[in-house]
Amino acid sequence: MIILSRLADYAVIVATHLAETAPAQANAVHVAEDTRLPPATVAKVLKQLARAGIVTAVRGAAGGYRLARPASEVSIAAVVAAIDGAPAMTQCSGSHLIACDRTHFCPTRPHWQRINQVVEQALESVTLDEMAVQRQAPFPAFAAIVQEAAAP
Repeated sequence: MIILSRLADYAVIVATHLAETAPAQANAVHVAEDTRLPPATVAKVLKQLARAGIVTAVRGAAGGYRLARPASEVSIAAVVAAIDGAPAMTQCSGSHLIACDRTHFCPTRPHWQRINQVVEQALESVTLDEMAVQRQAPFPAFAAIVQEAAAP
């Protein structure tokens, strides 16, 4: 089973919320209330998204966070990567390679990179504006990538 970290999942929720409320800015407390996520977690996610350049922060009494660019230009892949790094299906095929005693003779290792690329393309094909507007609608680009990957 492929599962994002809980923090990456929350980051997608927070970023989608900011896309829904754009161009307004919101402080972490209001985002936490609106998304029903823990305030400390929302603050942590917003800081990581700001560090990645996905959101911008404005300090002060009227401060808050907003998307750094239009929601149509922010992919789910970028949001996930800001928290978890690039997607990897196995520990030995990601950007944080973990040494394995089977590396030199593993018959499946060469294929995981291609699978990682398909997953990343799928995440790249969905933007925050699609998440905000089409919550229940299917994503045609995502469906096409999945069908293409499944084809023999």
